[in-house]
Amino acid sequence: MQQFLFLFGGAFFISLLTTPIVSRIAFRVGAVDQPDKRKVHSQVMPRLGGLAVFVGFVAAASFLVNQGPQVAGLLLGGIIIFLLGVADDIRGITPKIKLTGQVIASIVVVSSGIQVQFINNPFNGYFYLGILAVPLTIFWIVAVTNAVNLIDGLDGLASGVAIIALITFAVISYQMDQLTVSLLSVSLAGALLGFLRYNFFPAKIFLGDSGSMFIGFIIAVLAILGLLKGVTLVAFVIPIIILGVPIFDTCFAIFRRYCERQPIFQADKKHIHHRLLGRGLSHRQTVLVIYGLSIFCSVSALLMMRSSILF
Repeated sequence: MQQFLFLFGGAFFISLLTTPIVSRIAFRVGAVDQPDKRKVHSQVMPRLGGLAVFVGFVAAASFLVNQGPQVAGLLLGGIIIFLLGVADDIRGITPKIKLTGQVIASIVVVSSGIQVQFINNPFNGYFYLGILAVPLTIFWIVAVTNAVNLIDGLDGLASGVAIIALITFAVISYQMDQLTVSLLSVSLAGALLGFLRYNFFPAKIFLGDSGSMFIGFIIAVLAILGLLKGVTLVAFVIPIIILGVPIFDTCFAIFRRYCERQPIFQADKKHIHHRLLGRGLSHRQTVLVIYGLSIFCSVSALLMMRSSILF
């Protein structure tokens, strides 16, 4: 328990203390978010908040590097994703470059031994993925990375949803004797909670792509390490349930843009949070409603894990 408190507290205070500094850096390097008709804020905002989360998490996770090459692979891939996000926050990069960078970071993770190699066949034995293991692992990482990135549209939304998911990951992975995954989960949750002090409505700083992509990437990899590598069908379904809100929102956005013959990566104002705002909910109410949906998904996942019917 002391190790959990040490890593959580360390990441929390580092992120809390560095966020105001990062805000000043963001203005100096031009990493700012200009208001427009698609966005809900009305003034120029710093958007390099991911730097504070990154520093807090890496500082805590560095104590776990000796746990094996997989942790090192996670951190190296995370660094690539973070730098990619920084480039987008400061200068802006095309969706193709962003996607290429995400795939490269995912390949680094896969090369360290983090792969979904098989799942349980509910009728008999196991279903081995074989040559599909690598592409499916890369697809999962890229998909979750972008799902969290897309839901980052309101003050504190992505940060809070990620914290709820990470705490759930920490509990379940601990129950599955995946101690390292549980410790990494609480480390990132601590860094995000420290940042949320400045990111919740009314926000003083945004995560930016450096933060939202980094968070999504780490969560995706942790899901493989702690949950998806399990051999039961329920272990495969659990991460999808926990991340139900961002995954559903992303799938619906892709389907909607396809039907409207728009580019998949073209931003719009039709995400779940935009629709709730359109229904008359306030900014704060919308965020809290989505928090509630995320908690419902997480509780459902915990109950599923504990249900003897599914084992």
